[in-house]
Amino acid sequence: MVSSNTSGTKMKSNLSRIVICGTDTDIGKTVISSLLVQGLNAIYWKPIQSGFKNGGDTNTVCKLLNLPKERYLPELYKFKAAVSPHWAAELEKKVIEPKSIRLPMSNQPLIIEMAGGVMVPLTRDYLQIDLLKEWMLPVILVAKSGLGTLNHSLLTIEALNKRKIPILGIIFNGELHKDNPKTIEQFGEIPIIAQLPRLRNLSAKSLAEQWLNQNLSIRLSNIIRDHVD
Repeated sequence: MVSSNTSGTKMKSNLSRIVICGTDTDIGKTVISSLLVQGLNAIYWKPIQSGFKNGGDTNTVCKLLNLPKERYLPELYKFKAAVSPHWAAELEKKVIEPKSIRLPMSNQPLIIEMAGGVMVPLTRDYLQIDLLKEWMLPVILVAKSGLGTLNHSLLTIEALNKRKIPILGIIFNGELHKDNPKTIEQFGEIPIIAQLPRLRNLSAKSLAEQWLNQNLSIRLSNIIRDHVD
């Protein structure tokens, strides 16, 4: 059963609801969300969808993981144009009402995939990070591993830290890099949760193999324990 709640609660209970944000666009948030939804037996929710390529991200996750209806929630806002949500809404003569984006409550873990990076505008006077500040849910960042990720990742971490929004850690997506992850871990002072390599055959099976090979159940449990403590 899923109900709604407008505000965050204590950190311990919030750990059943995790927000996925990118440090850039087209960074692999949906793949990482699928990894976590499957590994944690979680419910998937993307409140705002801009662009209907391949039916949108909810459709992608559902097909990839063969999710039953009770394992995903419908989008609150869906726009045709693959642009920033505030502009996508304007193109359809609509307005995103942040107060309408109410947090679902569930007896299963909930993975919330956001629309792009933390500073994406939802309206002309309201940023996505403003919504994250209201929720105060723990965030997992998704970043590319290659060139450009240091600046984007560290700026994103700084923006979240400035608003005291909790960060569980960061997951890198793409070709493995020898130095970038440890440099971000050092300067950003957040843990590296995983490094997902480019998968030749993206499937539920290949994601499950990565989950097991990288020992993510124990890794996440330890990180969550540290946050609770």
